Amino acid sequence: MKQVLILVAHRPQRSPSQRYRFEQYLPYLEQQGYAFTYSHLINEANDQLFYGSGNILKKVLILLNTIRIRWKDIRRFKQFDIIFIQREALFFGTSFVEKAAYKSGAKVVFDFDDSIWLPDTSPSNKKFAWVKKPQKFFETVNHAHLVIAGNAYLAAKANVPATTRVIPTTVDTNFHKPMPVKKVSNAVTIGWAGSLSTLKHFETLLPVLEHLKSEFGNQLHLKLIGQANYQHPQLEVESVIWTHETEVQHINTFDIGVMPLPNDEWTKGKCGLKALTYMACGVVTVASAVGVNTEIIEPNKNGFLVSTENEWLEVLRRLILNHELRQRIGEAGRQRVETAYSVQKWKEAYLESFNSLC
Repeated sequence: MKQVLILVAHRPQRSPSQRYRFEQYLPYLEQQGYAFTYSHLINEANDQLFYGSGNILKKVLILLNTIRIRWKDIRRFKQFDIIFIQREALFFGTSFVEKAAYKSGAKVVFDFDDSIWLPDTSPSNKKFAWVKKPQKFFETVNHAHLVIAGNAYLAAKANVPATTRVIPTTVDTNFHKPMPVKKVSNAVTIGWAGSLSTLKHFETLLPVLEHLKSEFGNQLHLKLIGQANYQHPQLEVESVIWTHETEVQHINTFDIGVMPLPNDEWTKGKCGLKALTYMACGVVTVASAVGVNTEIIEPNKNGFLVSTENEWLEVLRRLILNHELRQRIGEAGRQRVETAYSVQKWKEAYLESFNSLC
C-alpha cells in the first residue's frame, strides 16, 4: 500500500473544496492500493469559534495550535510515499511546510481550485489578513512534484507546465441526482446554494429578484441553502443550513438554480461547483458568463449564460413561465455533467496522476 498524508484545513466532509476536489475520489484510490492519513488544522470543536466573530484571543490560540500540528507532521513526512496538500498547508504566509515536504523524499501533490494568489479572508477574520501571504502560492507550486489545477486558467497561473495537470471540480452523479420531493406550493422556486463568503455574489442578484417578485408575487418562491437565518427586508427568502445529508434534497426543491458572479480575476479561477451541483440534480441553471462557466454550459442547450441585469431578468422570466423549457434544459444539464464533469468520468485520470509519481 502506498501511504499518503493529506494536509488540509478542515476535517473530512466539512469543506466544499476538499469534498469536490479529492475526497470523493479516496474510496476508489484506496481500492487501487493507496492508504490515506488525514491531518487537518481546525477541528469540529473550534470550527464555529474560528469562523465566527470576536474571540480574538481564542483565535490566536487556535492559530498557534496549527503550527504545533504541522510541526508534528513535518517530523513524520519520511513515513509517507506521497504528501497531498490542498490549497495551503498552513494559514500563515509561509511555504515552510510545503518546502519541508518537498525535501523529505516524499512526492508532493498540490491541489487548488481558486485564485488563491489573491487576497481573500473570511468576513469574520479580516483582522488576521496580515498573517497571510497569498503570493506564497508561487513558491508552493515550485515545490511540488505534481500540481492539480481545477481549470486551465489556474494551471496557466501555476506556470509549471511540466508538472501541472488540469482535473476539473467534479460531482458524484450517483449522489447528486434528480429525486422526487414534495413542494410546499405550486410556486416556481429560484434557488442558490453557497457559503457566507460567497453570499455577496448572491446579493448582486437582489435587484433582479425584487423585480421578479413584484411581477410574479406568490407564483415565485426564493430559497437559499447555506445560511439558516438569512433575511431580506423586501424579499421573503426561505433559508436553510447546509448539511451533507440534506444538500441534494434541498437542491431538488429548486426549479431554477442561479450562480451570479462578478467578472474579475478571482472569479476566473472559480470551478463552477454551484452550477455542477444544480445541473447534476436536473435543475435548469442560469449562471454569469464568467470563467469556466462558459466551458461547462452550452447556452440554450444545457443551461443559460447571462452578463447583464436585463439578461438575468429576461432569462429568469422566460423560465418562470415555461415549465417544459425548465425540464428539457435541466435534463440536458444532467447529461452534460455525467459525460464531462462527473467523478465516474475523471476517476481514472485521478488514479493515473497518482500512479505517475510512483
